[in-house]
Amino acid sequence: MIGLWDTTGNEVVKALAAERRSAGGVASGMALTLIVVVDEKRVREAEAAATIAAAAHPCRIVVVVRSDVERDRNRLDAEIVVGGRLGPCEAVVTRMYGRLALHAESVVMPLLVPDVPVVTWWHGEPPAEIATDFLGVVADRRITDAAQAADPIEAIRQRARDYAPGDTDLAWTRITLWRSLVAGAFDTTQARVTEATVIGPGMDPTAALMRGWLAARLGIDPVWEHSAEHPRMRGVQLRCANGDELTLTREDNVAIFRRTGQEDRTLPLVRRPLGDELAEELRRLDADQVYAEALGATAGLTGLDQRPGNRVHVWKDPATAQRAEAGVTAHAGTSATP
Repeated sequence: MIGLWDTTGNEVVKALAAERRSAGGVASGMALTLIVVVDEKRVREAEAAATIAAAAHPCRIVVVVRSDVERDRNRLDAEIVVGGRLGPCEAVVTRMYGRLALHAESVVMPLLVPDVPVVTWWHGEPPAEIATDFLGVVADRRITDAAQAADPIEAIRQRARDYAPGDTDLAWTRITLWRSLVAGAFDTTQARVTEATVIGPGMDPTAALMRGWLAARLGIDPVWEHSAEHPRMRGVQLRCANGDELTLTREDNVAIFRRTGQEDRTLPLVRRPLGDELAEELRRLDADQVYAEALGATAGLTGLDQRPGNRVHVWKDPATAQRAEAGVTAHAGTSATP
C-alpha cells in the first residue's frame, strides 16, 4: 500500500502506475471501473463489499470520500492498494477536503481504466438528481440504495422521477430471490392471478418494489399489508382465477411455500451480504427494463425505459445552496418579528 497525504491528482496517477509495475500490473484483465461514493465512517464497509464484488468482476475500485466542502484550504489524501487487503484488484481510496470535493471528477477521471464501462455506487444517500453529480453522469450504470435514506419510500419515488436507463437500486436486488420463487410457482400452471398481497413494513423499499413488480407483470393492483412485526418484507400472497391461493412466507433464511391442494414446501431464501448484492448488479451493464417497469409502477409513472440513457451534468454547489437556504430562513424570521 502507498499512502499519499496532501497530494495532487497527478501524483496519485504516477503512484498508481508505479505500484502496478511493482506488483506486476493487473489492469489488463479489468472488466470495469467501480466508483464508490461513501462517507468516512463507512469506508471499510464499502471496501469489504467492493472486494467481494471485485472477486467476481475484476475491476479497479476508486473510493471517493468527500469532507468539509466549506474548508478554506483544499486537500487530497490517497491510499493506493494493488492486491493486499482488497484482494486481487486495484484500489485507490481518495479523501477530498474543501472545494476540491465538489470537483471530484478532476481526480477520478484520470484513474478510470481505459475502454471499459464505469459503474458508480453510492453507499449512502445519493444526490436527489444524479445529474448534479458528475460521477453519476460519467457512469454507464448507477447503483443507489433506498434503504439508507431517511424516508426509503420517498427515496424510491425520487429514483423514479430522476430515473434514466442504467440506474438501479439495491432494494431491487434484494428481491431477486423473491421474484424467482414467485415466478417459479407458475411453472406448472397457467392460472391467471386476480389478486395479490405484499406483507411487510410500511417503510420497506423492497416491499414497495415487489408490489410494483407484481403490478407491472400481472396488470393488477396489489394490496400492501403493513406489518411491523418483522424488519423487512414478510410474505407474498396470490389468488388465482381458478380459486387457488399461493403464499410465500419468510421464516429466517427459508421461505414456506403453500399452495391450495398441495403440501407445504421449504425453499431457500437466504439474505445475502452486501458484496454479493453489489456483484449481482455488476453482472449486467445494460439498462434493466424490468426494474424500470417495476419502479414506474411503484411511483405511478410510465415510460421510464423510454427516457434518454445519457445524462447531462447540471452543476450544483451545495455550499451556496445551504447559504441561500439559511438566508431565506433568517429573512423569514426577521419578517415575522413585530
